[in-house]
Amino acid sequence: MVTWGSKTINLFSTYSSTVISRQNRVFYSQWKSHKRLLRRTHNYKQNNSNDDQFDSVKKKLQQINDTNSKITPPSSLLRNMDTPALLLQKNIIQRNNSIFQYSTATIRCTVFDSMGKKTPIPVDIKREDLVSLHGLLPRDFRKFEKSKRTDLVPTILVRKNTILISLLTIRALIKPDMVILFDSVGNGIPLNSEAHRAFLSDLQTKLRNESTSNEITQDPLPYELRALESIFLFALTNLTSEMKVLLAVCNSILEDLEYSITRGKLRFLLSRSKKLTVFHKKSILVRDMLNDLLEDEEMLCSLYITDRLNGHERCGEDHEEIEMLIETYYSRLDEIVQHVESAISNVKTTEEIINIILDSNRNQLMLLGIKFGIGMLSMGSIIFVGSIYGMNLENFIEETSVGFGLVVTVGVIGMLWLFFRYFRDMKSLEKMSMTINPKTMKKR
Repeated sequence: MVTWGSKTINLFSTYSSTVISRQNRVFYSQWKSHKRLLRRTHNYKQNNSNDDQFDSVKKKLQQINDTNSKITPPSSLLRNMDTPALLLQKNIIQRNNSIFQYSTATIRCTVFDSMGKKTPIPVDIKREDLVSLHGLLPRDFRKFEKSKRTDLVPTILVRKNTILISLLTIRALIKPDMVILFDSVGNGIPLNSEAHRAFLSDLQTKLRNESTSNEITQDPLPYELRALESIFLFALTNLTSEMKVLLAVCNSILEDLEYSITRGKLRFLLSRSKKLTVFHKKSILVRDMLNDLLEDEEMLCSLYITDRLNGHERCGEDHEEIEMLIETYYSRLDEIVQHVESAISNVKTTEEIINIILDSNRNQLMLLGIKFGIGMLSMGSIIFVGSIYGMNLENFIEETSVGFGLVVTVGVIGMLWLFFRYFRDMKSLEKMSMTINPKTMKKR
């Protein structure tokens, strides 16, 4: 139960009704059968006099009574429910249903065949079928189970006849004649979004590999490499779009801070700086994955699954096509990382300048306080002299006619001397130098 103002909200009412709905149906069906049989028995006793048949009906009634006594009523079941256990069970169900939609044994997927045709609607494939049919291991699906996390380290795994790739929001299983996309709900990009539809359309086009009349010939790359290229292109497009938005917002707020520095602008700059840092880490992870892939010649050769099945095993440096493909996307990702690092450097430089300005303003306020303190100290000297002269005591000054003027003159002179003396020392504090002045050290 949660209290919100004057209202009380039951967080477990819906979930509790779902848990006990089946037992409710059993309980009420037995109860209705009990009432129906009791009515029939009463009518039978009035219309018939055969005691043997009546005894048999009575035994059936007793059996139903015994069964009903063992059924826990819904109200009692609600009272006995453990709240922490309900929370844990509900959390587990929600996590499992993020990618395993109906049960933990199935995974919702979109399948493309060898001709590039995809299933009209996502299908549910059993986990055991994926493992057995495609020569995988159960631990290979750990990346896909955490479908709500988009900041996972990008990985690419090559098995006997299968490529598993996890890149940003894409989780895919690639074979020489099939591509299986794992529909991960909650990954930041909806399945019906414009970006996802564009990716599916581009993937279909590359998998079909049809030549057109516009002097566009077929791609010489095999089926699995065309699928990889489409996934790399989708990731690069998303990163480029996100980078443009972040850079435009950051540059705009930096330009505004040149004219005025307000608390709202500083908070907005802080939030944009955090998002820029997260994006920078994500871009570096993708770039490092491609870099590691380029440095592993054995991995590059193992990506040619079609050639290996046809008896042409790639080895050594016989991987120019995929190497050039990955180098192209690596250079583009490196440009994105450089742009983001430059933007982060500009943000940090602006933050340092803002801190210097704020420190300077703080120092000015401190100096202003010191000036007021010097003025009060100087005025305190003449006030001290005036208080002594105003004491109701006999002294020689009262016997002269110039006593009042003398006291005022001495007080004013002392006040001015003290003020200018300490004011000159304060001026030396305002002068900052990167080197130590020997004359100043000698004076000290």
